[in-house]
Amino acid sequence: MTAETDHDLSREPVAAHEPSPRSGSIVLVLLVAAGLVAVAIGLMTLGRAQAQPYILGILAVLAMIGLFNLFAFAAGIIRFVDRSLDDPVMGRIADHAFDGLAVTDPRGHVVYSNAAYLTLTGASGPQDVRPVERVFIGNPDVSEAVFRLLKAAREGKRQQEEVRISGQDGSHGRWLRMRVRPLGTGKREAKYAVWSIADITRDRERQEDVFQELQHAIEYLDHAPCGFFSVNPAGELAYVNATLANWLDYDLAEIGSGGLKLADIVSGDGASLLSAIVAVPGEVKTEVFDIDLRMRTGKTMPVRLYHKLAFGADGAPGPSRTLVISRARDERSDPDRAAEVRFMRFFDHTPMAIATVERGGNVVRANARYAKLAQGLGLDSASKSIFRAVNARDRHLLIAAINQAAENQADIAPVEVALEGTKERWGQFFVTPVDAAENEAEAAIVHMLETTERRALENQINQSQKMETVGQLAGGIAHDFNNVLSAIMMANDFLLNAHKPTDPSFQDIMQIKQNATRAATLVRQLLAFSRRQTLRPQVLDLGDALSDLTMLLRRLIGEKVKLDLIHGRDLWPVKVDVSQFEQVIVNLAVNARDAMPDGGKLIIRTANVATDEAGKLAYKGMPAADYVRIEVADTGTGIPADIRDKIFEPFFSTKEVGKGTGLGLSTVYGIVKQTGGFIYVDSEPGQGTSFHIFLPRHHAEPEVQVEQPAAVAATNGAAKEAAPATAEAKPRTDLTGQGTILLVEDEEGLRALNARGLRSRGYTVVEAENGVEAMEVLEEQSGGIDLVVSDVVMPEMDGPTLLKAMREKNPDIRFIFVSGYAEDAFEKSLPEGQQFDFLPKPFTLSQLVAAVKETMTKQG
Repeated sequence: MTAETDHDLSREPVAAHEPSPRSGSIVLVLLVAAGLVAVAIGLMTLGRAQAQPYILGILAVLAMIGLFNLFAFAAGIIRFVDRSLDDPVMGRIADHAFDGLAVTDPRGHVVYSNAAYLTLTGASGPQDVRPVERVFIGNPDVSEAVFRLLKAAREGKRQQEEVRISGQDGSHGRWLRMRVRPLGTGKREAKYAVWSIADITRDRERQEDVFQELQHAIEYLDHAPCGFFSVNPAGELAYVNATLANWLDYDLAEIGSGGLKLADIVSGDGASLLSAIVAVPGEVKTEVFDIDLRMRTGKTMPVRLYHKLAFGADGAPGPSRTLVISRARDERSDPDRAAEVRFMRFFDHTPMAIATVERGGNVVRANARYAKLAQGLGLDSASKSIFRAVNARDRHLLIAAINQAAENQADIAPVEVALEGTKERWGQFFVTPVDAAENEAEAAIVHMLETTERRALENQINQSQKMETVGQLAGGIAHDFNNVLSAIMMANDFLLNAHKPTDPSFQDIMQIKQNATRAATLVRQLLAFSRRQTLRPQVLDLGDALSDLTMLLRRLIGEKVKLDLIHGRDLWPVKVDVSQFEQVIVNLAVNARDAMPDGGKLIIRTANVATDEAGKLAYKGMPAADYVRIEVADTGTGIPADIRDKIFEPFFSTKEVGKGTGLGLSTVYGIVKQTGGFIYVDSEPGQGTSFHIFLPRHHAEPEVQVEQPAAVAATNGAAKEAAPATAEAKPRTDLTGQGTILLVEDEEGLRALNARGLRSRGYTVVEAENGVEAMEVLEEQSGGIDLVVSDVVMPEMDGPTLLKAMREKNPDIRFIFVSGYAEDAFEKSLPEGQQFDFLPKPFTLSQLVAAVKETMTKQG
């Protein structure tokens, strides 16, 4: 360490060409040490007494010198200097740097500057050096940049600016890059700012030259006689030259602003060809494609693409570089090339996927539809085997077909197999052999049509036919079974009349009655599914009807399930059978309760659905019209996809044996369909189930009021928790009567029981087995017939035909039809304006005599 006096840096700046003088010397130190040693030796030659004054004097002098240096160091007059700061290497780096360097103190005075700074600022010498703001004062092109630099210097921040200094006398100006930064991180050093000025004029000129060359290259590329475009990995057009934009009738500025994709300018599935190139990490591939480009007007033009694509080390594709050659002229000038263009258009635009394959299944060539199919199946670009497109369980079928083609066998049967992928998809493959003499690499041509939609449509038709067939079967069984039940219930009534409640057999007879009633309920559910039950529709406000059901629904679903009823505003009226509609809601609520054993929420929501909204819904088979929608949703276990299409089938149930008939949802389906509505289900396992019922809006029309026949029918039961559906009609005070009744019934046992019951109430009964016999009885009966009670479905002459024939002879004759079918099953075959009453089977004795009494009284 050496000591030197501290100079005022703000007053005496050090120029770059006058390096700082070095203070201190090792020679001086050695001389002082030698002198002290010599004095010590001299004093040793003297005696102690003579040397003592001299020693004290020397020590006093040294003490004074030390004390003076101590006070001078404390006052800052002298200081210790780090020898590294006086390093000539470090000093020369700053002094001779290419960039101008200057250091300013907190007051903005320059305390250091190198030679380059003097040159760039135009200073004649160290005494003429000025800070940056004073150098460029008054220059409007630089003043704003200098202001930002000064602000950064005061705040101790870094800042960089590039400015252009206008030349004098019209000469070219200069470009300067000016930087500022703090001298250091310490508190004192941070107050000093280091300025750097560099002349970047030549760099700027080089950049402008490169830019001009690039502009020329772009201009040449834009106006080249061929098209060019680039596509990024996302499929977006990153660049299109002016020639191609002109061909496609696009504005070049519009394309440059983004938004256009490759699929927007490529016709058909051609874009799939470009994106189906097999990725090879680190390689660059160039493929040739003959496709059609689509103009903005919708027209197409044939082109040949030279598509270059580079892949990264990870196999990811980079932006493409594609050369486009128009082949539109080839169609007019060269017949051979025109034929080639037409073939390529046919090959790529056919709706059938086509590929030529090797014997091992590897694809040699393929059209655009096949490339799109492969991408749709989720196959990676490295998969070139056609077998990968087929599900593993059916793959052997396609392998066998291609092997037959490789053996040059003809008439290979088409193969329909399941396609690979997460969704169920199907395809039909047509395999034909390739002549080995023409092409050794290709073994077969494979044409493929996707048949997923066709199979879905076939399944839908089959399901519809199945439901219709089951409905017809159920209706036929119900009709025959109703005759049996009618006989059982009629005979049971006779037994009950003959036995007192105290009779030991009375309980057994009541048990027969209860089981017959239960059987009648099941039969009505079958008729509901087959849409052949009797309906008495009336105009109804669904909001009021659902509100009336609230108490019953709460009792049915229990306390664990919360019921939310959400009414739509201003619901349109609908025309439905009230009891049947209640049965629909109750059945759905009971099913929802069973799906939530641990509790949950049941939501019943109503809303109007206008025609436009109905047309946008994705429900198949429902025409666009005005509907009222009833949504019954639960938070239960949901319905698995494999059984979702079977839930409306009769006798299908997921419940344990003995805990359900399987007729609940089939009854709902039949009632909704017979009402003219539609029902759909949305459900996912664990996500709950929603049933959507669409009932057509009722439009009130002025109608001629025609007296409708009274029907004495048992109300339809809704569920096992609801009240019994076949409760007997309340007995009148007097059900006896007089008159002659013609009873027409082809079931002998049932006819005998009905006749017995009517005779027991005082009526005269004449029996007939069918319509022909009934007409003969009518001719023979001299006293006339007061009432005809006839079955509908009979051999030789059915009920409607009998009614027409009898009304021709006696227009006032009274009629009651009884049938196990619904009234509307035969109503269309009746002449217009005919009056009749209807009694559905099965019925009890009291219901029969009540219907007869009411008809005789009303018309008598």
